[in-house]
Amino acid sequence: MAAKAIHSMVRVLDEARSLAFYEKAFALSVADRLDFPDFTLLYLSNPAAPFELELTVNKGRSEPYALGDGYGHIAFVVDDLDAEHARFESAGLNPGKLVDFRPGGETIARFFFVTDPDGYKIEVLQKNGRYR
Repeated sequence: MAAKAIHSMVRVLDEARSLAFYEKAFALSVADRLDFPDFTLLYLSNPAAPFELELTVNKGRSEPYALGDGYGHIAFVVDDLDAEHARFESAGLNPGKLVDFRPGGETIARFFFVTDPDGYKIEVLQKNGRYR
């Protein structure tokens, strides 16, 4: 049986702040919203791919989430990494430095990281090679 990845989920503290970040950074908007008594699920997407990011907002929570040491990152691929890095900078999203990952002298990946309002790391990769 083949499995198809459909979404990844992160817990967020402030719905409005997180929606603004993901819209500004990755043009993700709410595809669906499921509101329950104790929590809200927000499914974010954009036309570039069917994969969604699910934001879970637990109602009544006021303390930031402890990310622990097990979380890695989610990744987005872009056509022009340098232009996106500049856009992130001008939008006040505080991207990390551009990295040209060249073990053995050959570029394997070009990327930068950005951190969302809840502390989740997000990798932004240049579309190339296996990163499509």
